[in-house]
Order: sequence, then structure tokens, then C-alpha cells
Amino acid sequence: LKVLSHIDSILRSPRAPPLLYRRSKGPVQNSVKENAQECGFEHLPLTIEMWADQLMALKDLHRSLRKLSLELVPWHTADPQENSEFIRVEDLQFIVDAILEEIENKEKNGQTPSLPTLLAIVSHFQKLFDVNSLSGVYPRMNEVYTKLGEMTNAMRNLHGLLELDSSAPPTLVVNTVGKLCDIINENVTKQVQQLLGTQDIHSIMKKLEEHECFFPPFQALIQDLLCLLEISNLDDILPTVRNLK
Repeated sequence: LKVLSHIDSILRSPRAPPLLYRRSKGPVQNSVKENAQECGFEHLPLTIEMWADQLMALKDLHRSLRKLSLELVPWHTADPQENSEFIRVEDLQFIVDAILEEIENKEKNGQTPSLPTLLAIVSHFQKLFDVNSLSGVYPRMNEVYTKLGEMTNAMRNLHGLLELDSSAPPTLVVNTVGKLCDIINENVTKQVQQLLGTQDIHSIMKKLEEHECFFPPFQALIQDLLCLLEISNLDDILPTVRNLK
């Protein structure tokens, strides 16, 4: 009876949840009648069973929240009841508060990426620029930055030389340079034709063959004259020959 009385006092406590205490609708026990108390906890076994199930589910919920926390805020320290057999609602609230705090910070600082995002960026950079280790990321970044600066300066200079707008795409710059090369090659061909005095490619080949036949003997003659006259400059040949007359 003392145990029943103690339980009854707990059930009637203002702090007890309403579902704990229900006035009995059936006949009461004689032993309780003698103490002038009604039995108001016949339904407790079912409630306790439900609570036992909820406590087991609480552990599963704690495990799921821990996984979520490790994904969203892996830099947070572990909660104090991480390895405890008894899980309290306060432990779950601790994890939820940490996640909510991180979300609120992200909303306030929208430009601050999370750790998983930073890791993904570094990994993507390594794939794009063939960097095998984290220690090689900074040197490759500096190299890419230097090359980018050189290319930017080159493109800016080409835009100015070609009198193109600064917003002209690289393809337009390449096409313009190609056209200039075609014009230059065409002009060089015309100049060669004018120099050789012919517009016919066969005539050009003939003149080159004549040059190959004439130049070697002429060069040998000049070398003999220089040795014979004991001079080293072509311009001195004619004055030396005139003095010999």
C-alpha cells in the first residue's frame, strides 16, 4: 500500500503529464478503499510500454541526428552523451541547436562556404589542373594565375594593335590575325614576283636554276681576285685594278 500510495502521489503531482492519471471508472480495490484512495493508474502498464518503445526510438533518433551532424557540422565537438547508454532529450536538443546555429550562420553569411563545399572546390581544382596532392595546389594556383595574367596582357595588346573592341572574343582576335597573315603572305608573294620580274611560277623556277648555275663560278672568281690583289673588300677590287693599269 505504501508503494501504491507513493505512485499515486507521483501521478497526482502538478508536474506529472495529464495522461499519467485517470480516475478509475470501474470498481476499486478493497485495500485502496480502506485508505480512502481511488486507484487511478490501471492504464499505466500500457503507458509504460509505450514509453519504453519511445526510449528505444530515442536512441535511433539520436544516432540519426549524429550522422546528420557529422555531415553538416563535422567540426563541432561530440556531444557529452555520445557514447552513453542513456539518451536524454537534452542530448538531442544539443545536436539540433548546433545544426540550427550553423544554418543561421549560413543565412547571415551567405558568402561563407561550408567545409564540404571547400573540399569539393579543392578536389575539382585538382582534377582540372592535374594536381596529385594538396601540397601542389598552391604552386599550381600561382602558375595558373601567372599564365592567366600573361594571356590577359597579350589579348589586351592584340585588341589594341588590331583596333578591336575590348569585349571582342578570342575567336575574333584569332580570325583577324589569320586574315593579316594571309594578306602578308599574299604581299610577300607579289613582292617576290616583282623582284624576279615574272608572274609565272615556272619562270621563277627557271630563274632560280639560272642563279644556281651562275653564282658558284662567280663567287669563285671573286675569291680568286681578292686573293690575287691581296685585298679583302669587294669595293676595293675596281680601284686596285685601275691602279694596275
